[in-house]
Amino acid sequence: MKKILDQLANYHTLSQQEAKDILLKIGKDEYNQAELASFLTLFMIRPITVDELSGFRSALMELCIPVDLSAYDGIDLCGTGGDGKNTFNISTLSAFVVAACGQNVVKHGNYSVSSSCGSSDVLEYIGYEFSNEQSELEKELETYGICFLHAPKFHPAMRFVGPVRKQLGVKTFFNMLGPLVNPARPKKQLAGVFNHELARIYTYLLQDTDVDFSVIYDLNGYDECSLTGSMKVFSRANEAILNPVDFDLQTVTADELKGGESVADTADDFINILKGKGTKAQNSVIYANAALALHTAGKYETLTDAKAAAEVALRSGKAFDILQRLTQN
Repeated sequence: MKKILDQLANYHTLSQQEAKDILLKIGKDEYNQAELASFLTLFMIRPITVDELSGFRSALMELCIPVDLSAYDGIDLCGTGGDGKNTFNISTLSAFVVAACGQNVVKHGNYSVSSSCGSSDVLEYIGYEFSNEQSELEKELETYGICFLHAPKFHPAMRFVGPVRKQLGVKTFFNMLGPLVNPARPKKQLAGVFNHELARIYTYLLQDTDVDFSVIYDLNGYDECSLTGSMKVFSRANEAILNPVDFDLQTVTADELKGGESVADTADDFINILKGKGTKAQNSVIYANAALALHTAGKYETLTDAKAAAEVALRSGKAFDILQRLTQN
């Protein structure tokens, strides 16, 4: 590792194979905690390259416990995290709305590392039991149209780096990897990233797959559509700048998107929003992100039609009903 750290400290980059080999060794517990902390820190002070992220991704997918859910044609809605905005759980709430609209969801997620509450934190608190058993995940998709792939259940090799990430408490390149390493390898994906450069890297990597994708970078720094202003959306076909009016929605403020300070507060907000007790701003942001996912999945031809469907799914209580049945199963 010393040679690798010297190389990176002198502004050299890793080849795709070098990056893969290093992460495979991390997954086999071949480095100590100090070496891992140094390695992660070096990638926090300089941009990651396409080859490096591709190599890290390849290693994680080789190490993961795979699951085949291709028969369900699911979509993943997942952001990198690490945008520092401490919003409520927009992508997870949107996932329930998308499922309520008839599009199966195979969502990848994890506990929080750099924010107060991640998708796994809130779902576990509400009562969802994580599983990596294919039969259980298939049952959830058949019954509720949604299942959650809790990263530690499928990426056990990453237990060696988890404590270091938690102690650092800031985003690392593992945040960048999250949306790219869904063990079910869904063919549809809405991915949110925290900066413009990473959006281009994601687009480059995903164009080399058979995934129908949209990559979001909100120009105000969010890793999802915030409706606080404009955002860029990258797809296989093109890239476009979207504004709230494109969803037939109004602009919201950053303060209106703040999440809770504890898991309990976040879970209460989560349930209340799905019950239809969310604020206009909260609901609007969920409509927009769900609409992007539905449009990416090909369920609706226009964002406004997709937004209208998302609004019905939330206001009718159908999305909340899915949450109730899923967590009381």
